[in-house]
Amino acid sequence: MTDDTQQTLPLQQASPAATSQLFLYSTTVSDVGTVRANNQDSSFAGEHLVAICDGMGGHAGGDTASTIAIRSLAHIEREDREQDVAAIASMMETSVMAAHDAIVGKARHERKLSGMGTTVTAVALVDDYWVLSHIGDSRAYLLRDGALCQVSQDHSYVQHLINTGRITEQEAKNHPQRNVVMRVLGDFDIDPHPDIAVLKAHPADRWLLCSDGLCGVLENSTIADALLSMSNLTECAQHLVSMALRAGSTDNVTAVIADATLALDVHAFDLPHQTPLVGGAASSSLEPIADIVNEPVAAAPALRDEGSPAQRAAALMQSSEARKAHHDDDDKPKLAHPSAAREEESTLSTPDTGEIPIVQKADGALSSDPNDPQVAKAIEVQQEQQRKTAHKHKRNRRITVIIAILVLLLAGAGAGYATYRWSQTRYYVGESNGKVAIFQGVPTNIFGFNLSHEVERTSISTSDLPQTWRDELTEGITRDNLDEARAHVKYLRSENDKLHSTKDAGNSGDSKDSGDASKGGAKDSSQRNDSSGTTGNSGSTNSKQSEDKQ
Repeated sequence: MTDDTQQTLPLQQASPAATSQLFLYSTTVSDVGTVRANNQDSSFAGEHLVAICDGMGGHAGGDTASTIAIRSLAHIEREDREQDVAAIASMMETSVMAAHDAIVGKARHERKLSGMGTTVTAVALVDDYWVLSHIGDSRAYLLRDGALCQVSQDHSYVQHLINTGRITEQEAKNHPQRNVVMRVLGDFDIDPHPDIAVLKAHPADRWLLCSDGLCGVLENSTIADALLSMSNLTECAQHLVSMALRAGSTDNVTAVIADATLALDVHAFDLPHQTPLVGGAASSSLEPIADIVNEPVAAAPALRDEGSPAQRAAALMQSSEARKAHHDDDDKPKLAHPSAAREEESTLSTPDTGEIPIVQKADGALSSDPNDPQVAKAIEVQQEQQRKTAHKHKRNRRITVIIAILVLLLAGAGAGYATYRWSQTRYYVGESNGKVAIFQGVPTNIFGFNLSHEVERTSISTSDLPQTWRDELTEGITRDNLDEARAHVKYLRSENDKLHSTKDAGNSGDSKDSGDASKGGAKDSSQRNDSSGTTGNSGSTNSKQSEDKQ
């Protein structure tokens, strides 16, 4: 709460008679609105406590979170609680923190609820003092002496911009990030501690607690006019929710109105009394709250159909399933009694308080107050059981993963062994150290492991084979069995011998032709020599004849 608000709401009060005492009379109305599929708001209106919780986090998460928060605070409504202001202020903070832990715990156990959260704005009347607990962007307005004051301060991004002077309050109304909340209860990494304020209560004080579906569309002046002009709480709450819908609210709309009533004689028999009302998502299961407050509780009255365009549009948008569910809700009991009364009627059921245990005390009373030592002990036991369960699940998951890995390894080993066994039924002809050899297996390897080994080596040198044959041997010439491999080696030897025989025969023919050519040349040479000799002799004769003539 800001300093200005504290100055507007002084702690002094005109002292009434010594026997006077203030009592709280309240009501609540909550409506799903014209756009949302379900109501994620929850509200409580009692004689000692009023509260509004605006849930968030999807179809299932928001209503669960707001319901848990209402159930965590509901024990403050009990008649047997302390009347010490400081104790109640501490109790409200502890209850909000307990709600936060319960929401986080439930979100971790149920994956579909991950990211759920809720705002909390609650006011308790204790010994003529107001105790306010607030976190989020739901609001608490106090009407005193004809003036309306916003007591709570939004924990939102636009409020931060307003506080730092970056935008005005008028600009904040249309800011694109006006719905961004900076502090809230739930499965988020943000501060969950609520703001706590204590104010002296005055007779005729009137509170309005509302979700942003109402205050986000109605001006403060409009709200003030309604609170001032309508004395009947129920009529005023109905009117404010209807106006918000007509103004175009696209969210769930919830209002809680509470009046401080002065009783001059606290011992009188006609002191103000009302049955606590539960609105919104929390009203879907009243029995747990009846057990917590240990008295009957009732569902809040529904918004009356005033024939407004917004309400007609909402009715048209509802599916047949939604209308059927709404009809079924109408058929459900609107009043729930605590377990003692239900046990007498044989209607006792196991209450669900959303992670907060209900403890039956020695006197038979039921309590879910986190400040109660027995409840605190039950919470510790529950958390220990949850830790053991989580550890067991984690261990089981680890064992399952290990078993799955072992199964995969065994399957892989089995497949590898089967592959190896099959490979050893095969043979191929290949090359080994320059010789043709027979191998058992297949000419390949898996992760560096050869699937073959040499069984026979021949005397055939691969260097004597044609290049195409050597290439085939390098790749491996596969055969179905050893006999076929040997037959192929025999074939290679035979063909290679034939190839070499043909080659040798060709070389021999070439050599004979060369010899004959040598002999013919010699003969020609001799003949030439003889011719030369004859010519020479003829020359000598002619020369001699010439000399004789001379």
